[in-house]
Amino acid sequence: MSNFTKKISPYVEQELSLAYQARKNGLIDIEFSHLENAHVLGQESTYLHVKVHGLMLLWGWRNQQIKEVLGQALRILGAATKTAIGLVPEGNTGGVNISPFKVLPINAKHQAIISKAKHSVGE
Repeated sequence: MSNFTKKISPYVEQELSLAYQARKNGLIDIEFSHLENAHVLGQESTYLHVKVHGLMLLWGWRNQQIKEVLGQALRILGAATKTAIGLVPEGNTGGVNISPFKVLPINAKHQAIISKAKHSVGE
């Protein structure tokens, strides 16, 4: 596991926990929003990138969103093969409603977390 993955994991896992809580409460849109946050935070880690796309695929399956299921299957393949070589569109939220190649702005909170994880890697 890379140092970046170790440093960013608690923040990604927090979003995944919030997604799970939203799912338990039947708040599927909020659940997906937390999965998107987890994607933005963890997409530079192959492990976390693939994990979040897998959870997005499961969200699509549970909610009978065939477009999401198919799109996530393709994105899992892309995340598994392209993340390690840096082919990651920064800020992309990961859902099929956004092109997998589109770069998006990152909100200040997420940018601060990502920067902290990257700059504290050597510590």
